[in-house]
Amino acid sequence: MIFHEMDIFIFIAFGVAMWAQSKVQSNFERYAKVGAKAQVTGLQVARKLLDEHGLYDVKVELSKRGSLSDHYDPLKRVVRLSQPVYSRASVASLSIAAHEVGHAIQHAEGYAMLKFRSLLFPAANLGSRSAPILLILGFVMKFSPLIGIGIGLFSVAVLFQLATLPVEFDASNRAKKELYRLGFVSETERTGVNRVLNAAALTYVASAAIAALQLLKFVMIFAGGRD
Repeated sequence: MIFHEMDIFIFIAFGVAMWAQSKVQSNFERYAKVGAKAQVTGLQVARKLLDEHGLYDVKVELSKRGSLSDHYDPLKRVVRLSQPVYSRASVASLSIAAHEVGHAIQHAEGYAMLKFRSLLFPAANLGSRSAPILLILGFVMKFSPLIGIGIGLFSVAVLFQLATLPVEFDASNRAKKELYRLGFVSETERTGVNRVLNAAALTYVASAAIAALQLLKFVMIFAGGRD
């Protein structure tokens, strides 16, 4: 069958993912125009939060990847912020800068789920690249061992995405807590912070749902073929 019963749920998850991505962009653009009353840039917020936690050796750099390319590099211990976040004093820039610092704090504290996700990364990276090829070849050739290997590798990639969820939610919670604690965000600005960070979190949920549903589809096809 060209169409599988799980495809309808996968299509729905894709729709949610596209909607979530549009919410990330729209919320960022909206609150990038709202100046933070604290009048500090993303760079200043990131540096202050890092210093508050004794992470003086963690650098804050300008990302060269463009808008919304903000991330924490655990290997080089660097928080990289995109231009709008790095240099502007907006509610959006404060929110995203604090979120990325949240990952740096997780790393420094040895946050369990971050460590678990890091352990999964090599196998998950291999699985995401090779599993589709193995699955296609296995189904075309009707060779069960190849399909089984493909499903196994894809399972690790899915587990990595599921492990990403608590890591991202925790980083956002840390960001909110620190922004409020240090007075970088006023009561009236909390709604903006929540909208920016919650929309980003939803994209991870949707991506994990798509991957999990695809895995379930492969397992069902494989089980059906064996029967």
